[in-house]
Amino acid sequence: MAGIEIVEVAPRDGFQAVRPFIATETKVALIEALAATGVPRLEIGSFVSPKALPQMADTPAILERARLPAAARVMALIPNARGLARAVEAGVREVNWVFSVTESHNRSNVNRSVDESLRDLAAAWGGLGGDKPRLRVSLSTCFDCPWEGRVPEAAVVRCVEGVLAVAPEVELAICDTTGRAATNHVGALLALLLTRYASDRVRFAFHGHDTYGLGVANALEAYRQGVRIIDGAAGGLGGCPFAPGAAGNTATEDLVFAFEHMGVRTGVDLGRLLDVADRVAAIAPDQSGGKLRAVPRRRALSGFGAESRGVGAATPAG
Repeated sequence: MAGIEIVEVAPRDGFQAVRPFIATETKVALIEALAATGVPRLEIGSFVSPKALPQMADTPAILERARLPAAARVMALIPNARGLARAVEAGVREVNWVFSVTESHNRSNVNRSVDESLRDLAAAWGGLGGDKPRLRVSLSTCFDCPWEGRVPEAAVVRCVEGVLAVAPEVELAICDTTGRAATNHVGALLALLLTRYASDRVRFAFHGHDTYGLGVANALEAYRQGVRIIDGAAGGLGGCPFAPGAAGNTATEDLVFAFEHMGVRTGVDLGRLLDVADRVAAIAPDQSGGKLRAVPRRRALSGFGAESRGVGAATPAG
């Protein structure tokens, strides 16, 4: 089966929800450890107002200090033109511009209307000239909004087409921000979007939360519909600060286990990932999640090279 690209978002989407400031040295150590698991891309932080998200204020310092494998790709979130300018100035070569499909969440998240976000994107992206970084646009609340409920597919299509009019070469992340999307809703929306818009220049990603225990199932459905880029957060850490009730992101270790278990290559060392996930979850145990870390490690790694890592022989099923 075709492999997938896991994007590790705990250093941004996970850490941003933690109120006590996490020491920069701790963030750097965890980011380096996550990169050493073989995760091909990490969302390392964001260029947002320090007043809005103090936890992300040290993103430039992290970019300078983190020592990552040459093959690891680094991405940073940006919400507006100022964030884009700061990211480019810091040498970031992959940016993740985020806005919401629903007016209520976009006002809460980035303090502007959806149309204003699209106009900001057009002006900022067009003003960069020829040497542009890679662009991901993350569309929040594609399925459900804390204030508006179920989101019409037409609203998502409108935003997708608005982005493509500005950036015809782009990665579009379809986000289940509240974790409330039913699996058939995920399948129907992604089938529509990929059929109409996917190409060599337009790729789709899926970003899910696990608020209702549907994170892995929805990621598998996204894969079934043709998505090959899946976001996860080690330790299940996260939750949108601007979406009341949204629990943590889908745990990366749960995603890696599920995909590898069904024969889909991730390129991630599950044993190493579990070790790092424990460290990430310890940052904010009350905000962490996932299932695999609770399974005895020997059992969890059975068939994933556990014996070669000194964990011991796998326990027979029964």
